[in-house]
Amino acid sequence: MADNTFMLEIVTPEEILYKEEVQFMVAPAVEGELGILKNHAPLVAALKIGVLRYQDPAGNEFRIAISGGFMEVVDNVARVLAETAEHGLDIDILRAKAARERAEKRLSQRDENINYSRAKLALQRSIARLKAAGEKVD
Repeated sequence: MADNTFMLEIVTPEEILYKEEVQFMVAPAVEGELGILKNHAPLVAALKIGVLRYQDPAGNEFRIAISGGFMEVVDNVARVLAETAEHGLDIDILRAKAARERAEKRLSQRDENINYSRAKLALQRSIARLKAAGEKVD
């Protein structure tokens, strides 16, 4: 069987979160989900808050919650430079649910002291974290 993998690197300002060969990945680009396979054409894309999915060479699928950044694909290496990134398996579901509830409460209030843009981003991040952890989000 031919080798159909490419290198995926996920980097945050704090750490190299992931650097391994994968079969495919799907990233939450600003213009929509962007799928990458081996020998993809070179590209640079802006990423939004969402869930990045990838499949390892054994066929196991994983999810990582990211909160924006950029992705570069060149010479069978996909580099994701994310503001934050967290493996779905490492996410504290109760904490993510509490963050979602706090953000929804802030957004429902009519208070001039609340930064609604910040609350909306907090809500998007908490939903991405819950989805990456495998939770159903309505």
